[in-house]
Amino acid sequence: MLARHNSVRLVPRHGSTTAVVGVLDRTTGPRLRDSLLELAAESDDGVLVDVEGLELEDRELVKVFSFVALRLGDWPAVPFVLVTGRPDQRAVLAAQSAPVYADAASAEAALERPARKRARRVLTRSSRTSTSARAFVRRTCAEWRVPELAEDAELVATELVENALRHTDSVPRLRLELRRRRLSVEVADESPRPAVVREGLDLTETGLGLRMVAKVAKVWGSSRRRSGGKTVWAVLRRA
Repeated sequence: MLARHNSVRLVPRHGSTTAVVGVLDRTTGPRLRDSLLELAAESDDGVLVDVEGLELEDRELVKVFSFVALRLGDWPAVPFVLVTGRPDQRAVLAAQSAPVYADAASAEAALERPARKRARRVLTRSSRTSTSARAFVRRTCAEWRVPELAEDAELVATELVENALRHTDSVPRLRLELRRRRLSVEVADESPRPAVVREGLDLTETGLGLRMVAKVAKVWGSSRRRSGGKTVWAVLRRA
């Protein structure tokens, strides 16, 4: 007898809604988790997921949605909600503390979108790339009246930009975002390889590395994008 190979996929719908169709099991669960995180990495306003077409073969695995919601609270800090017209699904999802609603209107209303400020800069690859990044960060922090975050934000931007220059052939794309009391510093590149902290680096030549980012940031990470490449990000918090 041939083994059954289940699948799960995301299907874009109208507005900010994306449908998930297929079977959620121990094989497809990790793929669904990664796909939702990649989707959110390119969302500015929030993620609404219609799960009515998803079969829950293993009900314990609905925890994947709770994990995604928790993970997105750190970055990119966008709201994440589920919608399904099936009462049986809502009961299972609610039991795992997943943010689920019975209809699209209720789910849309639950997409809390707090005010945020964004600034972007596409950098050129040159000997002055990091200098330009620091100047952009310093100026933006002054405009947003968060000078107390400028020093750490400059350090983080420098290390993320240098990391992109050293390990990819991409033009780094720097983005800052201020939401409530959090400032995120993000650098996107075209390489899908995740950024990792490497041990034994010679810190005297190319900067302090991602270890310094990990020390000054509240949280940091590397997230793949559905369109390709990745975003390396760090979140700083105002006192």
